[in-house]
Amino acid sequence: MPILNSLLFILIAYLIGSFPSGLIIGKIFYQTDIREHGSRSLGGSNAMRVLGKKGGLVVYTLDILKGGIAVLVAMHFQDDIHPLIIAIFSLVGHIYPLFAGFKGGKAVACAAGIVLFYTPITILMLAVMFFGSLFLWKMISVSSVLTSTTMFIITLINPLNDSNLEGIVPRIIFTLFMVIIVIKHIPNYKRIIAGTEPKVGQKKSA
Repeated sequence: MPILNSLLFILIAYLIGSFPSGLIIGKIFYQTDIREHGSRSLGGSNAMRVLGKKGGLVVYTLDILKGGIAVLVAMHFQDDIHPLIIAIFSLVGHIYPLFAGFKGGKAVACAAGIVLFYTPITILMLAVMFFGSLFLWKMISVSSVLTSTTMFIITLINPLNDSNLEGIVPRIIFTLFMVIIVIKHIPNYKRIIAGTEPKVGQKKSA
């Protein structure tokens, strides 16, 4: 039945997203639970801050792959509902992971993976925004929010004429991406105002 088939893929996407990359890499290779340090998030940014560049990059890569694999599976193995509707549940799993007490990351890397594998050409424009704003402000949180907003705008105007971005579903899903990422970064806004938001390259205080 189509409904059962869709529910199965939604469950698969959620379980893929629930894989706690930051927790596993931290505990196995660094004997560190990153939920007890920094922002206490399981995402790549906190992993980079707590585990260092190598550990952080591994976590970022795995989180990107979670979103990418979810959307690829949906695109190639089911045709009952739009693959982005399936893939967004990997984002839900990343934020509320079954395997880590339902406390995960902020969805940025996982969302980037969905975009990368669903519409690869778009990621080039988003990369320019992310790294450009990171160069200017040195804050991953600012870059993440600006990049998600850029993705929303691209979806609305589709300047790349990417057929994958046509239709109402991509507009709704990428709007949800932006809303989720903006809301998840509320604590970061407070730290920015207070002047305590960590910057890339900034040394930890003693």
